Amino acid sequence: MSSRSAEVVICGAGIAGISTAYHLTVGKGVEEVLIIDERPPLSLTSDKSTECYRNWWPGPGDAMVSLMNRSIDILEELSGSHGNPFNLNRRGYVFATAQADRIEDFRAQGEEAASHGAGPLRIHDGSETSATYRPAPASGYQNQPTGSDLITDRALIGEHFPYLTEETLGVLHARRAGWFDGQQLGRLLLEQARFNGAQLIEGRVTGVDMEGGRVEAVRVDTPDGSLRITTRNFVNAAGPFLKEVGAFVGADLPVFAELHAKVAIQDRLGAFPREAPMLIWTDPQYLPWRQEEREALLEDAESQFLLEEFPQGAHGRPEGPADSPITLLIWTYETQRVAPTFPLKFDPNYPEIAMRGVATFLPAMGAYFDSPPRPIIDGGYYLKTEENRPLIGPMGAEGAWVIGALSGYGLMASPAAGELLGSQIAGEQPPEIARWFYLDRYDDPEYQALLANWGRSGQL
Repeated sequence: MSSRSAEVVICGAGIAGISTAYHLTVGKGVEEVLIIDERPPLSLTSDKSTECYRNWWPGPGDAMVSLMNRSIDILEELSGSHGNPFNLNRRGYVFATAQADRIEDFRAQGEEAASHGAGPLRIHDGSETSATYRPAPASGYQNQPTGSDLITDRALIGEHFPYLTEETLGVLHARRAGWFDGQQLGRLLLEQARFNGAQLIEGRVTGVDMEGGRVEAVRVDTPDGSLRITTRNFVNAAGPFLKEVGAFVGADLPVFAELHAKVAIQDRLGAFPREAPMLIWTDPQYLPWRQEEREALLEDAESQFLLEEFPQGAHGRPEGPADSPITLLIWTYETQRVAPTFPLKFDPNYPEIAMRGVATFLPAMGAYFDSPPRPIIDGGYYLKTEENRPLIGPMGAEGAWVIGALSGYGLMASPAAGELLGSQIAGEQPPEIARWFYLDRYDDPEYQALLANWGRSGQL
């Protein structure tokens, strides 16, 4: 067995591990940082994301909005410093409804988000304020409003969102939101970390040696044989394998996995406008079938579920530059807790279900019902805590750290999460919000009381 040493060893070269390495080396001056992964960087889950971001999060408290605001600050700083290599935009998220009683829900969500620091709520109901609505640009992110715009003036909806179904009664446009190229962001962070001393080692972490209750060394299987790395800091950034890696230091992490998918299609008909924001339908729905299709589905017991009511949340966005034909369709209509296994397997019905779900609010998509484009399905595991908040901080044993349970928001949260963990490893006083992400929050009776009545989780 060969040996070496490092100040920090990070298990996992996904966006969370790479962001941590970036902040340790670039921001904290830690030179001896090793990133261990048996796969190429950003290739397990980080390259399966829809690559979106938002500061639009429910409470309790302002911790998630604060974390995301800081992440977006970092994204904008990096973009401004490097010429926007990851194509950051600020098109926003547009939540739409055809149900009158959901308008008040939109208003309450906007007011709650504003109280947590997401920015002000602006109402556009046909009065003089309607003229103040600013549509989002197709590219760029600078000099755009924060907060949200609630539009119930149907003429204004038709002017700015003519592609939505005529049944739309209201939209809520969350403004400090959009998307970016996650692979390019990850490459930039990794390049900067390596320039400042971080190293990437191909290998699989097989164990952590402890001495007197603290981390002493990390054992790794590499293509060249076994390696023992003496270190006082071990970071678990293992993504869907967070729980298994946590067990190396005796930590029983309260996480579980869900398999989530997305569909990419070549939108040859231009049904999904290239300039559109992220569009989310907030109403439950029945899939749009013709009568003869309904009759055929009724005859097959395994297909009858396609006639049942589906939950809210069908959404999608255009992908790539203005001349790209690619559109992404996503709908988390069913989730189960599963053990992460590879290769991934997806429901063969998912592409058609997602397409028809989006067609409910974007009628132009119905042109594909008889001749659907060939779908490309991918996705990954969302590793989650019960309340859908991340784990960022100490992991039980002294010198053991965790950054994970980033669910479906790893790309958007990792810039700030890596900074937050890096400051703790460097011995700095963390900000107040850090306590909301510690593992030991589950030992706090007040937090347990919150869990009993948590409410919305922020999951799309």
